[in-house]
Amino acid sequence: MPGGSRPVTSPVDESRLAGLIEPVVAAAGMDLESVRVSVAGRRRLLRVVVDSDHGVSLDDAAEVSRDVSAALDATDVMGDVPYTLEVSSPGVDRPLTEPRQWRRAAGRLVRVKTGAGTVQGRVLAADADSVTLDVDGAEHRFGYGDLGAGAVQVEFGRLPDAEFDELSGAGVDDGISDEKLSYQADLGAGGDGH
Repeated sequence: MPGGSRPVTSPVDESRLAGLIEPVVAAAGMDLESVRVSVAGRRRLLRVVVDSDHGVSLDDAAEVSRDVSAALDATDVMGDVPYTLEVSSPGVDRPLTEPRQWRRAAGRLVRVKTGAGTVQGRVLAADADSVTLDVDGAEHRFGYGDLGAGAVQVEFGRLPDAEFDELSGAGVDDGISDEKLSYQADLGAGGDGH
């Protein structure tokens, strides 16, 4: 091949990779949502999506990225092909399928298929067995077995003044809203950037 490069051909075992990464993410107090490996030119792209009850800050993503990189350096799970590691939080477009995802969507407007058709409502509460939605002012409780994957609806509009004052007064406005947060590190075959 020109330049002495070789194509990325050997597959990576994503389940083995997830088994290695999950304890690292859990030690950081987060949940591993997904692990995906794809080919990007002569490198691999490893995308790791994490989440937690308090959200994922850029510092959190950077810390998890360092810890995951160290764990990968200690194994041969990525092979000898250079890779880029991207650690991110789920975007607003992620489907709600697990109880923890429904719980974290409390207060959000969602659309979901049920046995009775598609329902749109605001998530009031979610526990291990069910989710409670406010649908047109009435509370409805749905067992997870009766629900498809929920989709958070992006709401455009102004917050009521009381809510805006409460948020801005508490210093919560960090400039990050429903946008996907991502930290990316370019790593070599051993994850060392070479």
